[in-house]
Amino acid sequence: MDYGFLAIWRFRVRPGMEATFERIYGKHGDWVALFRTGDGFVRTELLCSATEPQVYLTMDYWTSAGAYEAFRREHAAEYKTIDAKCEELTEEETELGSFTPLA
Repeated sequence: MDYGFLAIWRFRVRPGMEATFERIYGKHGDWVALFRTGDGFVRTELLCSATEPQVYLTMDYWTSAGAYEAFRREHAAEYKTIDAKCEELTEEETELGSFTPLA
């Protein structure tokens, strides 16, 4: 297993903003570019609902909760800047939770 911590977010994207959302939140987007600057980042997966095409999940994999928390502290300003830029893309943003894999 290549990760020890997973953060999952759910988004409802505004109609017509799907392509922009996918570009910014996808594996080559702004969020992943920022996450890659942090120690312990593993990968991000972007999923689209099979039944609700404007609903997406992001799954951010980190080596540990500590690595993720350190990243959030050290890059708070950059995180806030991208988050503010993305607010217009979504109608809803919900943190579903933080998870650790079972052995």
